[in-house]
Amino acid sequence: MTVLLIWLTLGLIFLIKGADLLVDGASALARKFNVSDLAIGLTVVAFGTSAPELVVNVMGAIDGHNEIVFANVIGSNNFNLLAILGITGLITPLIVQSSTVWREIPISFFAIILLFFLTNDLWSSNSSLLSRSDGLILLILFIGFLFYVYKQLSNDTATSVENQIHLSQFKIWSFIVIGLAGLVLGGNLVVENAIEIADMLGVSEKIIGLTIIAAGTSLPELATSVLAAFKKNTDIAVGNIIGSNIFNIFLILGVSSLVKPIHYSPSFNSEMYLLAGGTMLLFIGMFTGKKKKLDRWEAALLLLIFFVYTGYLVAGEVW
Repeated sequence: MTVLLIWLTLGLIFLIKGADLLVDGASALARKFNVSDLAIGLTVVAFGTSAPELVVNVMGAIDGHNEIVFANVIGSNNFNLLAILGITGLITPLIVQSSTVWREIPISFFAIILLFFLTNDLWSSNSSLLSRSDGLILLILFIGFLFYVYKQLSNDTATSVENQIHLSQFKIWSFIVIGLAGLVLGGNLVVENAIEIADMLGVSEKIIGLTIIAAGTSLPELATSVLAAFKKNTDIAVGNIIGSNIFNIFLILGVSSLVKPIHYSPSFNSEMYLLAGGTMLLFIGMFTGKKKKLDRWEAALLLLIFFVYTGYLVAGEVW
């Protein structure tokens, strides 16, 4: 157990340092090419921080761990939305560009609704299954989302943010590449050792996926968004979360189901309801008021919902 905890701690160190380098590199890249922090957060940072989920899910699909595959994505998205935005919003109120509220958050909500229909097979005779054709639909939508972000680049301009850093081209890409490598390596160390610890404690596969694995693979998003919040890069902090949630459903589940069709348990529907409700709550919170902002009390509400939800899961497993 001691050795596992040491490796787990080492993984956390890789995650935090990797996130720090990635945020610095992405911010400098946005400034150099006159691209907004939001666009960088929705693409480079979101893809990099979603890499651990992709690795875990592909392995899970190959090995037939269907509950791990869905629990990782749905659990990670709930952790991103409720815990990470809750923590980040407590550090600093999250003011973002209006396009995030009107477009990216609804896209994230649409992804949840689509996944619910595909997994529950409400329009086909198949038993609950995310098939290869479903995965193809998700990947096509993912490509469409990337095209949408690309079109946004021509409209977005670099935002004026405090503590902007200026780096050479070599340092920018070195920071991004090393940061992404640190995130992937750290995520793998955290998840692999967390699974072994959980197995030693006799925890079920679904609960492992919804809690330890979901939180473990979301640590890059947590580290990236928290560090971005401290640096007042709130567009990256929010764009990273919204982008990651979209990536997780469209890209990661799309790739996973193409590797191998994944059987879905309707017991995950309650987690999907929570994810859809939390996304709507975020939209309403940022829609109200003159500024598109998530206040500290709203962030605290998201965090409270996460703790109540997690307590319910743990209590259900114990009793």
